[in-house]
Amino acid sequence: MTEQKQSRLAVVADNFDKQEFEEQNEEMSFENYLEEVYKNPALIRSAYQRLWDMIKSHGFSEFKKYRKTFVHYNFFDDLDCPIFGLEETLNELCQFIRGAAGGYGTEKRVLLLHGPVGSAKSTICRVIKKGLEKYSETQEGKWYSFRWVDLPTGGDDGIYTSKEDACPMHEDPLKLIPQNIRNDMLGELNKIWVDQNKGDERIYSLKADGNLDPRCQLFMDLLLKKYKGDWHQVVHNHIVVVRKTYSESRRMGIATFQPKDEKNQDATELTGDINYAKLPHFGTDSDPRAFNFDGEFCVGNRGVIEFIEMLKLAQEFLYDLLGASQERQIKPKKFAQVDVDLVLIGHTNNPEYEKLKGNLSMEALRDRTVRVDVPYLLSWSEEQKVLEQDYNPKKIRQHIAPHTIQIAALWSILTRLQNDNDNKLSLVDKAKLYDGASLSGWTEDSVKEMRAKFPEEGMTTGISARYVQDKISNCLSSRTDYINPFMVLNELKEGLNHSSLISDAEDKAYFSTCVDLAQKELDEILKAEVQKALVGDEDAIKRLCSNYIDNLMAYINDVKVQNPFTNADQEPDERLMRSIEEKIEITEQNADDFRREIAAFMGNLSHEEKTFHWDSNPLLKKALERKLFEDTKDHIKLSALHTTGASVV
Repeated sequence: MTEQKQSRLAVVADNFDKQEFEEQNEEMSFENYLEEVYKNPALIRSAYQRLWDMIKSHGFSEFKKYRKTFVHYNFFDDLDCPIFGLEETLNELCQFIRGAAGGYGTEKRVLLLHGPVGSAKSTICRVIKKGLEKYSETQEGKWYSFRWVDLPTGGDDGIYTSKEDACPMHEDPLKLIPQNIRNDMLGELNKIWVDQNKGDERIYSLKADGNLDPRCQLFMDLLLKKYKGDWHQVVHNHIVVVRKTYSESRRMGIATFQPKDEKNQDATELTGDINYAKLPHFGTDSDPRAFNFDGEFCVGNRGVIEFIEMLKLAQEFLYDLLGASQERQIKPKKFAQVDVDLVLIGHTNNPEYEKLKGNLSMEALRDRTVRVDVPYLLSWSEEQKVLEQDYNPKKIRQHIAPHTIQIAALWSILTRLQNDNDNKLSLVDKAKLYDGASLSGWTEDSVKEMRAKFPEEGMTTGISARYVQDKISNCLSSRTDYINPFMVLNELKEGLNHSSLISDAEDKAYFSTCVDLAQKELDEILKAEVQKALVGDEDAIKRLCSNYIDNLMAYINDVKVQNPFTNADQEPDERLMRSIEEKIEITEQNADDFRREIAAFMGNLSHEEKTFHWDSNPLLKKALERKLFEDTKDHIKLSALHTTGASVV
């Protein structure tokens, strides 16, 4: 037994990467650090610059939506916690970060993620924080701070209670250099930086402004006095530069602040508090050596701080954000302003944001806040990806019947949409349009106008994915073998009367109607699949489509069509066209309008440099499938099907 334990211990020891540990806990002299900085000026990047480089390092690509160009950032495709369907939001977020990295002004603002509950605001923050942790472990993302060593203790020359002390706010070692000398060095470093990044239009200027934190500044002043102004002696004898890695759990460069009961909130949680154990030694609470610079602003310095439910904070806390954003400084109790380098991210729900808008006394905060909306998804396929992330064969042992997650996602989307008062479009068709489907009479521009007509969709209406996840979970908990779409739809409907977030009777009725609509769409999907399974000949449906389109275009252009067998010119085959159109209840009086819509639809696709296929138009696709099914159903060999089934058994 002992040998077995030892062997297991040996396996763990062998798998522990000692070299990686040494690299991530690297130490060097201040002189060597300066040499490294001149080789790699990226070491002194600001928090926003490091964040932007992290996002950029994963790659990006451009895409067009509603005739507008956006950038998709691969960073947010994280396998552990991917973000689906929020390209426009993430594009706006990254524009803010890029502007802050370039020093264009947004670095002096608070980034406020605003949206309904469960819209992925916290997820975005979590992905950013986890990304920074991983990035700082790489060679490209490494950063350094310093600690004081061999500090005089005891006696008249003593300046601290212990020989070593880490910089409490993990400042850049470059801040040990006086600002006037530092400015000249920055000029040299930026030249090197530009040369290293030739051709990169996204390059930014490096800065290292501001003073040391009060404790480090006091150490520097006392040691300079001890060495009679010999700065070199101070950094040579008392400074060790150490590599740092971001870590939320270790409170290193990543801080999170969450509101508590107003009676228990204390501003020292943000800026630090007196160290009462050291107060008797130094005699005054205004001595920085008797102060713990461990508030969230201090912990998050040179990194990021997340304010959970930011606008639920007491007003006094929000005032602290003003200086941290605009002046890039914080005000610990009984100390002068302290410089900070922070990415400030907060998030809030709509009710709290509306209160902020109505609070005239908080105008200064509103002026320093950049709002980025994080709405519910309005794309059916993207919502389905969100649910599939949690409910897939790798995670769930029970069998989930086909279309279960798809229909649950559809219901989510339907609850977030608003009915078109003009009755031009059904709610399900609207969901399909928003998901990129093509419908007769609807162009990309008209869909864009539709979305602009209903700006509340996804922001103030609908159900979060969490509700759907809870109901799917209930189904899985009550069944040990499988679940299907009908079970989930029933659970969604019954749960409306027990949800703590759905209290309005009209909302309940509307969401219940959405269940019925999702049920009808499920019926249509299943019918189409049965028809497709029985027909099973895609070449036949392509030929049918080609024949229909040839006759349709000849009819519209008032020309003859060539018979494929005799090559003779003949009139368009009205009987064929009507036999297809009748399958989707196109009356004879409306046939001309339908045919023109199909022709216009094909023209729009051609204009957008897209290829028309038999299934490009959902309505025509349905008509073709039904027509082919009608033509072939009488020829299905039921005896053959019976024989096949028997052999399987």
